[in-house]
Amino acid sequence: MKVRAQCSLKVINIPGGGSFLLWTLVVQLVLCGNGVYAAEGTKSCKLINESDSERKVLNRLEALAHKNFTAETTVGTESYSYVFQLCGDAGGVPGAGVIQYDKKTESKPTVVGMYNATQAIGGSDWVMLIYNNGDKYDAHCSQEMRKAMIMISCNKTVAVGEMRVMLEDRERTQDCFYLFELDSSALCEVVESRISAGSIILIIGFCLLAVYLIGGFLYQRLIVGAKGMEQFPNYAFWLEAGNMMADGCDFVCRSRNREDAPAYRGVATESLEEEPEERDDHLLPM
Repeated sequence: MKVRAQCSLKVINIPGGGSFLLWTLVVQLVLCGNGVYAAEGTKSCKLINESDSERKVLNRLEALAHKNFTAETTVGTESYSYVFQLCGDAGGVPGAGVIQYDKKTESKPTVVGMYNATQAIGGSDWVMLIYNNGDKYDAHCSQEMRKAMIMISCNKTVAVGEMRVMLEDRERTQDCFYLFELDSSALCEVVESRISAGSIILIIGFCLLAVYLIGGFLYQRLIVGAKGMEQFPNYAFWLEAGNMMADGCDFVCRSRNREDAPAYRGVATESLEEEPEERDDHLLPM
């Protein structure tokens, strides 16, 4: 199934709008040439067993649809190149999802899998795409049809990575397959940053504090004409509040005796009473 572009040019008659009409035609022709009107995304893929779950998995690959990915491999004396397209004609071959080129013989491409016989299996950060009904093997795997398996994994560092050929398992009687790997950030879940209520309160508090300090400083300096520490907004209030908090902390937290320790051991701390002055006037001769 080949997707064809069907573009219809709409002409809008506007008095004196010759330039507008020209630009409208140019834009529509460019969009048609780029296939914007024809692109159907992953809808071009036909699932073998159509289900909502598989269709949802396939829709996660929408950003990769109708793009060609190439890979090369050499096994012994054999050298091949592969072309993969998601829900589109790989290498221009109608209906082919993955094709194989023999770089030595340069013969016509071998269809490894068709996108009209698709299976899709997915996890939280990966999707396994399976294309079935490829060309039959000549002498391997009981001459069954080829099958391509493409493992597409999440990789936040690249938009679309390079396709890699991991394995061609054909040394069995049935269920042979080609295995490819591809990394893309399109499969990565978008993590929404959420700020807690406490963080919001702290941010608002810091913003109000900054406005209070900066605005009060400018008012005290420019309007009142204060200098030094008096430029601090409500300096007298905060000074008195600080003294009160210090007194409260001193009263609550300090439990030791506030009287000074005696300088020498054995000396009483009580203040000595002054002894009455003895007068010896009576000893004088009269």
